[in-house]
Amino acid sequence: MISPWRVAIAASLALALCPIGETAQAAGALAIGNCGAYGLAYDFTEADAAHVAALNQCSGACKIATEMRGNCAALSIDLHNACGAFGYAAAPRLGQAENTALRYCYRNGGKDCVIRAFVCDAKG
Repeated sequence: MISPWRVAIAASLALALCPIGETAQAAGALAIGNCGAYGLAYDFTEADAAHVAALNQCSGACKIATEMRGNCAALSIDLHNACGAFGYAAAPRLGQAENTALRYCYRNGGKDCVIRAFVCDAKG
């Protein structure tokens, strides 16, 4: 049988070694542009730095579509018309972000929507 003292000591050590404040600092961004262009940034300590990195990865005239803070983001486009309908979303779980992005793509007139890009902030 494991001693309650050993459990308490192990829990205290785990808390002491765990970087608690790191999750709150995690920042990311999804930038989108024309015809399926995108840029992703994650695990930045500052939101502004994540914005700049995502915009630098995106081709053409792009804008920040959504931020991430310890969550996931996804972009969907119409497979047969990349310059047509699209959708994007951020959510606590990847599946939720993907489903919402696909739903918005179809609502915007997409006929064959697929996930073009996705990312999760690893510190989330």
